[in-house]
Amino acid sequence: MEIFTSALLSSSLLLLYFVFTDAADNITQSQFISDSNGTTLISKDGRFALGFFSPGNSTNRYLGIWYNKLPGTTVVWVANRGTPITDSSGVLLVKSSGSLVLVGQNLIVAWSANSTKKARNPILQLLDSGNLVLREENEGNYLWQSFDYPSDTWLAGMKLGWDLRIGLERRLTAWRSPDDPSPGELSWGFEVHNYPELVMKKGSKNFFRSGPWNGNFFSGMPELQATPLYNFTFVSNNSEVYFMFEMIEKSAITRAVLNQSQSEYQRYMWVEDKKEWSIFLYLPKDKCDSYNLCGPYGNCIMGESPVCQCVQGFKHKSLQTWNPEEWYKGCERSKPLSCLDKTGFDKLSGLKMPDTTFSLLNETMSLNECKFRCLNNCTCIAYSNSDTRNGGSGCAMWFGKLIDIRQMAANKEDANSQNIYIRMPASEQAVKNKQKMKVILIAVVAIAVVFGVLLIPYCIRRRKT
Repeated sequence: MEIFTSALLSSSLLLLYFVFTDAADNITQSQFISDSNGTTLISKDGRFALGFFSPGNSTNRYLGIWYNKLPGTTVVWVANRGTPITDSSGVLLVKSSGSLVLVGQNLIVAWSANSTKKARNPILQLLDSGNLVLREENEGNYLWQSFDYPSDTWLAGMKLGWDLRIGLERRLTAWRSPDDPSPGELSWGFEVHNYPELVMKKGSKNFFRSGPWNGNFFSGMPELQATPLYNFTFVSNNSEVYFMFEMIEKSAITRAVLNQSQSEYQRYMWVEDKKEWSIFLYLPKDKCDSYNLCGPYGNCIMGESPVCQCVQGFKHKSLQTWNPEEWYKGCERSKPLSCLDKTGFDKLSGLKMPDTTFSLLNETMSLNECKFRCLNNCTCIAYSNSDTRNGGSGCAMWFGKLIDIRQMAANKEDANSQNIYIRMPASEQAVKNKQKMKVILIAVVAIAVVFGVLLIPYCIRRRKT
């Protein structure tokens, strides 16, 4: 059987040599990609190539996709990430059943992919987007696609998130090193709570959090907004939760990558004049982006000393506030909160919304309805509009301690401001109202005094005449 299979592979490789004299973007079940012959698939516009490569200083061989027209080998997807082939025996085949198989020496399977249904005449095609798809001949529906199984790179048109109907997660995972594309510990994807958000993890621990989507951007990542070159789409419903970018300027080349050595999400643009990639965005961007650095009810403010301050109405839980090792203990209420006491809400602006692990979302509820619901649920700690567009809509409510808060902007409102309302004792509200009235009264008296001083010369002149 092995002799027959080897003979079949040899004859097919000979056929493949002639088939690929002119670069093709697809193969059928009678063809395959061979490392020993250096055969590749090239997308129709020539932008992407599929073939075998060795990363960095490694001699191991991998099947991957890279930018075809750019200098060097910028790889965007790898099939056999964790199972390298140690020589040039690698062959990629399309089986008649509609599955893909990558075999190495002695026909040992290094990687495989199964289609969603049995195929009749399967075709493997490399698209201009960099997406490798398996489809039926003369049909557009995909039986399998590489965009559903990303490596470390996010390309235009690639959904980052979940297909909830089949439990498929599309999550970026960094290379272990420049010489090793096997999955590292750094990953980037959606945590599907009631109020979804992107989370970067190191292993199983949260490392950076985007904050929830507010209709315009994720509250902790205002940098990830549409540009003249590309725009973003966020979708969250019962079937799917995903984030995607699409190119406006088709000639521009951009990609986002998870970098293990830098522990960063990095956005690159290709600069044609310099023939190099230029990084123009990276996350986390500073110390305050570190997940839950300041503990419960702590507000991380860059430029403050220490950077960890307490949200209004709270005090430091630890007296050792000068010691960064104590910041994680966070803050506690200045006055204890009881379900038996009357409560109200303090409005805070310009914050990254708290971790949404314990939250509820109702996109049809108004802000007043949201306040009423939260007020009548003793375990509800805070509420907010979930969408800041057109004056605000939707309701998000938080339960349990509020964590991973940071100051994103000065405490001032704008048209797209996402305010959060935190439950406080009613007595504390009354004190604050008295303080506000006192300030207003002082201001009124001051204005009256100034006005009176300015009026004196006028009165004197009137009296003389």
